[in-house]
Amino acid sequence: MISIPIIESAKKRLRQNKKRKELNQKRKKDLKAVTKKLGKLIDQGKKSDAEELLSELMEYADKAARKGSFHKNKASRIKSKYAKLVNDIE
Repeated sequence: MISIPIIESAKKRLRQNKKRKELNQKRKKDLKAVTKKLGKLIDQGKKSDAEELLSELMEYADKAARKGSFHKNKASRIKSKYAKLVNDIE
C-alpha cells in the first residue's frame, strides 16, 4: 500500500524531493556521459581533445558537488582520476 501524505507540509516535501531527485539524476547522467567520452579519448590516445574534455568534466563534477548531488570528496576523486589518466597519455 502506498502512503500518500495528508498534511500540506508533507505534500510540499514530497514535491521538493521529486524535483531534487530529477535534478540530481540529470547531473549524474551528464557527468557519466562526459566520463564515457573522456574514457574513449584516453583509449584512443587523443591527448589534446582529452584535455579539453577534462576541463568540462571538472566543471560538471564541481557543480554536482556544489549542488549536493554527491559529496565533494567524490568530485575530487573523479577529477583526480581522470586528470592522471589524461596526463599519462603519450
